[in-house]
Amino acid sequence: MGRNRFAVLELAVLGLLHRTPMHGYELRKQLTNVLGLFRALSYGSLYPCLHELLAAGLIAEEHDETGPAGTARPNGPARLNGPARPRRGGRALKVYRLTADGKERLQELLGEGGPAAWEDDGFGVHFAFFGQTRADVRLRILEGRRSRLEERMESIRAALTRTRERVDSYTLELHRHGLESVEREVRWLNELIATERQVASEREAGGQENTSDKESS
Repeated sequence: MGRNRFAVLELAVLGLLHRTPMHGYELRKQLTNVLGLFRALSYGSLYPCLHELLAAGLIAEEHDETGPAGTARPNGPARLNGPARPRRGGRALKVYRLTADGKERLQELLGEGGPAAWEDDGFGVHFAFFGQTRADVRLRILEGRRSRLEERMESIRAALTRTRERVDSYTLELHRHGLESVEREVRWLNELIATERQVASEREAGGQENTSDKESS
């Protein structure tokens, strides 16, 4: 797996484990259901990522204390790196949780608002964790994503102009569909950016009012 893809997966895994510890299967299910871009994620890509995060001390392994048919108790006693409790069929059930270093790494990743966060995979994962992201970083990512899509939009329009007379009607419709999808996302981003700016403006105005009240008192 490429480093860019790993970085996206790293953010997704750390972000989900920040919410609650999970079994590997539960984690994969969340990546699949919550973060749609990972629909095709396989154990072949998830578990190497988990192993790297374990080796780096960003996550830790615990063992399910509730028995074969239960689910993990995140706040219960844990036996780190001890023998796994066997399940039916002799299989062990591991639970992954975030460490203190993992929390620091997550905040570092959430603070990155550069071009990697504007691309299709990176943007989707960053947006999924916007609730944990600083307002200025959110705005930077949204504006960067819009800029990236505006470039894509111009590219599609130029391609349509060049190939209009040389392609069949179905290929032309496919290009138009792609253009409409990009235009729709740009409109959505415009709305999000306007909301972020309005909230920031109101927060700033509120802070100025509080400062004035303190000075007058």
